[in-house]
Parts: sequence; structure tokens; C-alpha cells
Amino acid sequence: MIEFSEIQNIYFILPILGFVIGLFGTMIGGGGGFFFLPVLTLLLMVPAQTAVITSLAATLPICIVGSLGHYHKNNIDFRVATIFMITGIIGAFIGAEITNRINDLALKTAFGIYSILIALNMIYSARKSNNKEEKNEKITSLKNPRTFKGSFFGLAAGLITGTFGTSGAAPVLAGLFSTKIPFKMVIGTSLLIVLVNTIFAVGAHFIVGRIDLTLVFFLTAGSTIGAMLGPHLLAKIQIDKSENKAKYVYAVIMVAIGVLMILGRN
Repeated sequence: MIEFSEIQNIYFILPILGFVIGLFGTMIGGGGGFFFLPVLTLLLMVPAQTAVITSLAATLPICIVGSLGHYHKNNIDFRVATIFMITGIIGAFIGAEITNRINDLALKTAFGIYSILIALNMIYSARKSNNKEEKNEKITSLKNPRTFKGSFFGLAAGLITGTFGTSGAAPVLAGLFSTKIPFKMVIGTSLLIVLVNTIFAVGAHFIVGRIDLTLVFFLTAGSTIGAMLGPHLLAKIQIDKSENKAKYVYAVIMVAIGVLMILGRN
């Protein structure tokens, strides 16, 4: 169902938040959905079920613009993306069904726990990659684990997308980082996977959920502009020597959001 909420004064800061989310969403490969849900539930007090599909709809323009930008920069590995997307679509439909069966409190708490667990996984991955000997031992057997990792993390991403409306970027990034493809390739490939998962999740939720188009409009007014700038800015940044530092930064942000969602669930 579609609804239009009454415009409130706080809505006018949403384009600014959307711009920041769109900019960094296309630079970290998340599409921004991970941040939309906390903004909607903690800042605007939107019911969790409504926030999920609204977040998904607001994420779509970022993913579309960002994917196109990264495609032109040759930052997408389509072979790896396909593995993630096949199981991701299945997970998106399962997640949508889960959302319709649990209450707001459970949804927010589950999202907080999920954020922290994914952050810990990314920290572990970053620490592990610092060991050069361990890294060299895995180079020759890299191709086979990709299929398993892609299927596992793809399913988890779709499940998260459908359940929380956050685009499932965290497990996608964790999975792509574990395949050892270049950092910028991780970002572009992640956005494409997120885009496909989000499209199917929106379709699954649209039949039974409520989408607030007023909030979508205010969020995407800024996020689309940010999404256009993100890939261009990323292309100018030399980050090859600081990939692990970037992983730690993402992990810290995820933990902070997870804690806020758990403590602010009431």
C-alpha cells in the first residue's frame, strides 16, 4: 500500500542526510540502505515495518545511479556478482515473510545484533588478511571458495534485505572482501548485487507492506545527487594501501548503529 505522511519540519533535513548517505553509500558499496532504517526508526519514529519498505524504495535510486557510475569505471565483477544474486533473490523473499511475522521491537533488536555480528566478521577478515603467509597460501585455491562464499553471503544478504530493508550490504561486503578482489571492484560489485536484491525485496514487500512516498521523496532528493558524485570521488582516491583501515572504519560504524538500535528499541 502507498501512503503520504504529513510533512513535518524535521523532514527538511532528510535531503541533507540523504546526500551524505548517497555519497558514502556509493563509495562503500552499501547503497545507503543500512543507514536509512536507523534514521527512519530512531530519528523519525517510523514503525519498523513501514520503515523497511520505505528504506528499500529510497535505496533504489542510489543503487541504480551508483551501479551505472561504477560500471563506467569498470568496477564491477559480473561473474562474482551473479553468484551472490542467485541466492540473494531467494533470501529476499524469505526475509519479506519474516518481517510480516515479527513486531517492531524484535525487528529493531534483531537488526542491532546483526549489525554487530557482521562488524565482528569484517574485523576478523581484516586481521586475517594482514598475515601475508596465510594470504599467499590461499591464492592458488581462490576460485573454488568463491562459489560457496558467494552463495552463502548472497543468501544472507537477500535475507537481510527482505527482513530489514537495509539492502544487505554488510554481508555482501563481508563476502566480497573474503574473495580478495580489489577494493574498488568490491564497491562496484556490491552495489549491483544490492540493486538486484532490493528490486526483488521491494516487490515482495509492496504487496503486503506500506510505503511512505513522502519520506521517500525527501530522502531521495539528496541521496540521488550524492550517488552521482560517489563513484567519481572514489575513482580519485588512492586507497589500495589502506583497505584494511577502511574495513575497520566500516565495522566501527556498524557496531555503533547496532548498539543504538538495541538501546533505542523502546
